[in-house]
Amino acid sequence: MANIWRSLKIPFTALAPMEDVTDTVFRQIVAKYGKPDIFFTEFASTDGLLSEGYEKIIPRFKFSKKEKPLIAQIWGSDPEKFYVVAKMISKMGFDGIDINMGCPDKNVVKKGAGGGLILNNILAKQIVDETRKGAPNLPISIKTRIGLRSIVTEEWISFLLTLELDALTIHGRTVKELSKVPAHWDEIAKCVILRDKISPKTLIIGNGDVMSLEQAQAYAKKYGVDGVMIGRGIFNNLWVFNPKVNEEEITPEMKTKALIDHIKLFEKTWKDKKNYDILKKFYKAYISGFPEAKQLRVKLMETNSAKEALKILIQK
Repeated sequence: MANIWRSLKIPFTALAPMEDVTDTVFRQIVAKYGKPDIFFTEFASTDGLLSEGYEKIIPRFKFSKKEKPLIAQIWGSDPEKFYVVAKMISKMGFDGIDINMGCPDKNVVKKGAGGGLILNNILAKQIVDETRKGAPNLPISIKTRIGLRSIVTEEWISFLLTLELDALTIHGRTVKELSKVPAHWDEIAKCVILRDKISPKTLIIGNGDVMSLEQAQAYAKKYGVDGVMIGRGIFNNLWVFNPKVNEEEITPEMKTKALIDHIKLFEKTWKDKKNYDILKKFYKAYISGFPEAKQLRVKLMETNSAKEALKILIQK
């Protein structure tokens, strides 16, 4: 199997994995209106996938061909479970496996997973080794931050680069900083320099505060990264990855049409498997930036079903 990371044209773009956001439905909508060069799944717990919680977790790995190339992201702290889950993933048709070593959620960090793995070099290496052993034909990447409570870029990233990863995404903040401070892109630039010295073949992806395609391109050039990942920027502009659509040209009708598509696909895909209220977190992303948007959002937030929401939007 060809290594997907080697086929991407540099600099490339990626949509960040986001909990309860970047499921197969939203990825398909993004792909329709402005597709990034590569997608990631929501992050899935290795513990959950190997427990009674399997049925609840496995929908995170549902995808369509429209979302390819697609990387499966997993998290946990038990190397043996990474081996078993990697074997599972290798049979599902994904283009790679990404290990989350940066999630700032307190419960995740307390378990020694996500951001809790930062500077836990022994365990981090064991996890990478077992994942690689479980899926020898898939490229392995990591998404992390520049520190736990303080910035330790050189120490942590230098270590990760010795693991000969195919790609490494760096969110330019510490776990403690969450998203409360501007991303330290100067630290991400240091990671590029370290990469050049330690593991030249590892692709470096920068992540943090990028809100437009133009900004992504400028940052790739300024900081030397191979790719740029956009997260919250997608909420401001669904077309953020589309070079043919200027933000100023996006009309209320375009936004409404996209939301209708999203709601219909959500219903078709999940039926009664997911709570309708999950959709409500998307309403502000679509219905904003035009007169009467707030009033329309209020009406949508008061709905109790996709049918009610569609009725309001189609009548508009």
